[in-house]
Amino acid sequence: MAAPRIVIVGGAGGTGSGGDEECVKMEDSPMSKKSKMETRENLAMYAGDHPTQFIIGYCSTYIFMQTFMIPGTIFMSLLAGALFGVFKGLLLVVFNATAGASSCYFLSKLIGRPIVNWLWPEKLRFFQGEIAKRKEKLMNYMLFLRVTPTLPNLFINLASPIVDIPFHIFFLATVVGLIPASFITVRAGLALGELKSVKDLYDFKTLAVLFLIGAVIIIPTVLKRKRTYE
Repeated sequence: MAAPRIVIVGGAGGTGSGGDEECVKMEDSPMSKKSKMETRENLAMYAGDHPTQFIIGYCSTYIFMQTFMIPGTIFMSLLAGALFGVFKGLLLVVFNATAGASSCYFLSKLIGRPIVNWLWPEKLRFFQGEIAKRKEKLMNYMLFLRVTPTLPNLFINLASPIVDIPFHIFFLATVVGLIPASFITVRAGLALGELKSVKDLYDFKTLAVLFLIGAVIIIPTVLKRKRTYE
């Protein structure tokens, strides 16, 4: 039996939102679909027999990958939906994604400045300028960035401490802002065997909904700036 081929290209995955530069293809054939279903059943059986060990292993792997920017956490999010359902899977993904992003934040605070300056000098200057303009409504702006694929989550995690975004704002924006995209990914995990590509998760309709949510979040900032200029 041939195993499904999975090709991952690009940056760290996160929950699949935030403009992550990750392209994933899964060859869709009867054999690969069967193999995916068998893998899901085997993992579900192990999780049922050893729930504590499985949860500890799952959380440790997810947080480690998110902290050190290892691609593939989107598959962990799909797996959460496949094994635990939407509600439990969503809680698990948001918890792990937030913990991993927070660890990445503090890691970047220690050693990230030269890396970010080297990888994204122009993007960092742009981000710094946007943060400076939105000091009074920083939470709204950070929520907007988390909900929409405007900037990659990897970049946000690394650059936030460098541009002096307070951790409590970073943390709250991450917890709340990751929920919409995480819900989409976890829900897709229920039909893991039918998923042909991660790109199928984010069609035009889904992206439009995410940007609509982001627009609602950012409107108070825009209106306040308008009243200030008037």
